[in-house]
Amino acid sequence: MPTPAVSVVQLDLDSLRGDVLSLAPVPGGPPPVVPGDVYALVRLRGRPVGTLIARLREGDEAAVVLASLARERITPAPEPPPPAGHPPRATVVVATRERPAQLARALDSLLDQDHPDYRVVVVDNAPRTRDTEQLVTRTYRDRVGYVREDRPGLAVAHNAGLAAADGAVVAFTDDDVIADPNWLAALTAPFAADPRLGCSTGLILPARLRTPAQILLESHGGFAKGFAPRTYDPDRPPADEPLFPFTAGSFGSGANMAFRTAALKAAGGFDPATGTGTPAKGGDDLYAFVAVLTAGYRLRYTPEALVWHHHRETWQDLRNQAYGYGAGLTAYLTAVLVRRPALLPALLARLPRGLAHARAMTAQRGPTGQGVPGEHGVHAHPWPSSLSRLERRGMLYGPLGYARARLRLRSSGGAR
Repeated sequence: MPTPAVSVVQLDLDSLRGDVLSLAPVPGGPPPVVPGDVYALVRLRGRPVGTLIARLREGDEAAVVLASLARERITPAPEPPPPAGHPPRATVVVATRERPAQLARALDSLLDQDHPDYRVVVVDNAPRTRDTEQLVTRTYRDRVGYVREDRPGLAVAHNAGLAAADGAVVAFTDDDVIADPNWLAALTAPFAADPRLGCSTGLILPARLRTPAQILLESHGGFAKGFAPRTYDPDRPPADEPLFPFTAGSFGSGANMAFRTAALKAAGGFDPATGTGTPAKGGDDLYAFVAVLTAGYRLRYTPEALVWHHHRETWQDLRNQAYGYGAGLTAYLTAVLVRRPALLPALLARLPRGLAHARAMTAQRGPTGQGVPGEHGVHAHPWPSSLSRLERRGMLYGPLGYARARLRLRSSGGAR
């Protein structure tokens, strides 16, 4: 029997003991389906504090059921102090390739931000048609900048966006997200308060849970890194992350990240031999996180900076994603050693734990049984061993993929 779709909604409460302020679908989503399974983001006066699931029956009042579960299950992290100063001027970079309909949806959300001073730039990566150019220059004329980058690869496209950035902060997101209206302000505000902050990342939640592949991915955490803000400081390595800073995947993801523009440029930007669209298949965001951290800057995870991500829908998409994650992980580590050989002793010292960590990451996850995704880390669906094997195969391939990507760049005159 196929897995039924899960409704994705937002529940906003005055407090965990107070009134329901609103219950609404995610941006652009259909209204909640009753009866059925519902995945809810819980907010307190707009601030994301947790997720939960419920199975609503005929006659249930969704807001009442979800609010009751929120009171039972969610213990919110302490509310952070209000940001000091105004968010700095920002440039938002969206790299895309031949997906104009998705891009338009993302751009509409990015042009509806409550940030006081920002600009959006689209990087058209290795285009086969003029569809993206025409969308940006006609539909979004004078509101969105357009940059064409003919060399394929996400890192190359991000570097093109970095070169076009005119803000003190440059933010990156993908064409398959919808940004919360407060996303950019929340993502960039920490830079005003901390001159040593080099990077910030934010929360990524599912925009749809319609297919078994989407539900499986989100059941095992998806892209979210939790609901508690956290600062990573190279001068004070976190005790609970003995592999720091090489466990860059725990810091955030490329669909929701921002950098102090000067810091990212000083670190050399993104490694052009990494990222989707190259033989390396990924790792561009992880490399940039480590490059900025090892330059002495801090990294801040800010869950108030929220984007809604459209997960891939098919099993083949998920298989490709599993292989690409494994390849991107070891490709980025190879990039670190090739471009920053002084980090080799630190990496070797962490290697035994790193191998154990990698094996744990790709192990078959979760008990057998039924369920739908809810609290992150509660694995209601079994993780197929075939996907674990694909991740490990990707890890073995990653260094070779990175080498192939560098050779391709060198042959085209683009290696650094």
